[in-house]
Amino acid sequence: MKPYGLVAGCSTLVTPISRCLATVILAIVLISPGFVQAGPKSHPLDEDAALNVLLSALKRDHVYDKRISFNCVTFDTEETTRIYFQVALREKHDKKCGGDPDIAPVIDRYRVNRASGKMEWYNPTEDNYEPYNPARIR
Repeated sequence: MKPYGLVAGCSTLVTPISRCLATVILAIVLISPGFVQAGPKSHPLDEDAALNVLLSALKRDHVYDKRISFNCVTFDTEETTRIYFQVALREKHDKKCGGDPDIAPVIDRYRVNRASGKMEWYNPTEDNYEPYNPARIR
């Protein structure tokens, strides 16, 4: 029979069976979903991050390349909820872009989900928000 050993930091004797049992219990506790999260908890997007998500997608997908320069638009956050930011893309009227500086017509409206970063586009014909699809917006 093998001699019993001491576990570091413990003053009690441990048998090989109890050591194995302790290892199994520890493994179950560590992989239990109630004790360990799958990954780091993500933080919801703030307004600046949401606007960056929107601008990056619009540039990447060339949504307005044939319509208007990004130098001649502004982003106006119209609504903030715990779920999304609602943003109006507006024409910027000044000396460089032209137009009446007292008017800033809405080109399109978007919602950016704070948790996922997924975007929705307001379809004025249907009077509702639908998943972002650059081909439908162009």
